[in-house]
Amino acid sequence: MKRFSWALPAAWLLAAAPALWAAEPLSVCMSADSPPQSSAKPKGAVTGFDVRLAEAMATALGRELKLIPFDSEYEKESTLAHEVNALLSSGVCDLVSGFPLMQADFGPPSRATARTPDYPGAKRKRERPFIPLGSLMASRAYQASTLVVVLRPDAPPVNALLDLRGRKIGAVPGTLGGTLVNLYSNGALRAGMVSLTQREDTWMALESGRVDALIVPSATYDAYRLEKPQTPLTLGAYRRPVGINLGFVALATQSALLATVNQVIEHALADGSVQRWASVEGLSWQHPTSPDIAAGLSLQGLVAD
Repeated sequence: MKRFSWALPAAWLLAAAPALWAAEPLSVCMSADSPPQSSAKPKGAVTGFDVRLAEAMATALGRELKLIPFDSEYEKESTLAHEVNALLSSGVCDLVSGFPLMQADFGPPSRATARTPDYPGAKRKRERPFIPLGSLMASRAYQASTLVVVLRPDAPPVNALLDLRGRKIGAVPGTLGGTLVNLYSNGALRAGMVSLTQREDTWMALESGRVDALIVPSATYDAYRLEKPQTPLTLGAYRRPVGINLGFVALATQSALLATVNQVIEHALADGSVQRWASVEGLSWQHPTSPDIAAGLSLQGLVAD
């Protein structure tokens, strides 16, 4: 894979000196189907915003980069945290990108073992062993999870949620966007709410004029725009962070590795590299919110001003 050229301060390289002689590549697991964050091409190549960060980390460590795409399919009593932990604890990868940073997933695992998700070279599901799990540790956050307003062409601007009053707003029950429409400001938007089922094509509902606006995760809109680059649908100016950031995760035994990862993230945030990479990859990026690791998703915080 072509290495990403990125000049790093000399102090970084000195701090990372013990890793410069590491023979093994830096292996990073990424979601195979989360464009533009990360996605795997038919022949296995991984592309996306997270790849840019991983390339900078490999450069800082003086190691080659190995990317491993994975497909998450939760089993009964299994979570993304368990699957990611199994990938790390089995030695498939050193880091996993795009991980939601919530307190409950860090420290000792909530179960002793788990199977890995699908990844290139994995055995068939029933043949995979249950991996003893370690404790997870998070990097600094590099991106906030955000809800955005998607509009039809030539729609009036939306700079605040209350600008949607009087419009038909598509809402899927059980989603963050649907909950926000239903409960925001004591139901101020409820009169315009148009319920859409999980199976309906929400984009068609918007393009056809059945609804005037949708509130969706920014990644959902970004993925749709990559699939249909000629779409006339546009984003309103309003963004609503949901209080959950994304970061890299590793085993707690990899604290030295995470120290360099954090330096890369902090430098990329400070010098504008993150914003440039997001623009190139078609990602609607939002600066991480504070704190980096959230106690959990707060319904009250979601629907309040």
